[in-house]
Amino acid sequence: MRVLNVQELTKHISSLIVSDYLLANVWVKGEISNFKAASSGHLYFTLKDKYSCVKTVMFRSRSIKIPFQPENGMTVTVRGYVSVYERDGVYQLYAEEIEPEGTGALFIAFEQLKYKLQQEGLFDSKYKKALPLLPHRIGLVTSPTGAAVRDMVEIIRRRWPGLEIILVPVLVQGEGAPLAVSRGIQLLNQLGGIDLIIAGRGGGSLEDLWAFNTEVVARSIFLSKIPVISAVGHETDFTIADFVADARAATPSAAAEMAVPDRKELERYLRSIQATLVRAVEEKISTGRRRLNLCLANRFFSRPVDNICCTRQQPVDFLYYRLSQEVHGAVERAGNRLAALVAQLNTLSPLATLARGYSICSTPDGRHVIRSAGEVGPGDQVSVRLHQGSLQCVVEAKEL
Repeated sequence: MRVLNVQELTKHISSLIVSDYLLANVWVKGEISNFKAASSGHLYFTLKDKYSCVKTVMFRSRSIKIPFQPENGMTVTVRGYVSVYERDGVYQLYAEEIEPEGTGALFIAFEQLKYKLQQEGLFDSKYKKALPLLPHRIGLVTSPTGAAVRDMVEIIRRRWPGLEIILVPVLVQGEGAPLAVSRGIQLLNQLGGIDLIIAGRGGGSLEDLWAFNTEVVARSIFLSKIPVISAVGHETDFTIADFVADARAATPSAAAEMAVPDRKELERYLRSIQATLVRAVEEKISTGRRRLNLCLANRFFSRPVDNICCTRQQPVDFLYYRLSQEVHGAVERAGNRLAALVAQLNTLSPLATLARGYSICSTPDGRHVIRSAGEVGPGDQVSVRLHQGSLQCVVEAKEL
């Protein structure tokens, strides 16, 4: 009996599995669990049902092609092949395709990206730039062939002849379309002098429009310094680009109409505004003329000298007379009051007392009034103030 080592046993089992035709290309349905996205780009997860589970790996070369992000709890159908991972001695399902159960993969990818960008704020109205009223130069990021570009150019030329249009021809579907559209928007921003960008294409299936549902295009629109109109598909088609763009047009033709005003309609509008302004000015002049005529018909303006010199002179004379009377009366009353105060002051004045024969005796320097004989002695000098003049005296004797 031959004894196998572990490696030999594992290789034998692996060869049996590899040689099985059914396991070389198998579809397996189950629920994703233990999902892990490695930094290398490889995806690792377990595919399980109610009764069993199988480890699954999807290498980066395959994972970059799936449009949505697998998540735990998602029911999927996986196509791949079964082989043995010899190091751990376990069989694994090597996934090459993943399809979500029920809802399509593209729809799931659309909802996942929409939710992600919405959480980041790329759809917020505060970031929306206003479209220019009358752009001088418009950039078109679209396919150079097809009805969409022809319709946009024709409508813009008709509505505003002479407007400069710069076409950046890009792929609008297929594997290279997202990067081409993104670079087209960036190119117009670098070029300068562009007032408005229209990015879009004609109608088609969800797969045909998918370039405008990619993250790279969405971020290019958001980062554009130039306002962007998203014009993708038909009226019922909505893409991620529509939510990020500064304005959404239902169709490319509608975008062209949104981008520029109709010159004939604008001219009619301006003529209407001009007529309204002329009527307003004429009415203002007419109203002013009526008011001027009413003023000129007034007696004050018809005979201004009489109104000033005659009508107003008598009240002025009367006021002047009253003012003079009041001034004279006030002066007279003040004089009488002053005389009374002077008479009262004279009555109380010591000079009046001196005039009646009295005198005031004080020290020679006049600083101290002597009221009693006891304040001086024989030989002291005193000053005697009379009504007229003063005497310098020496005390010879005193009587108390």
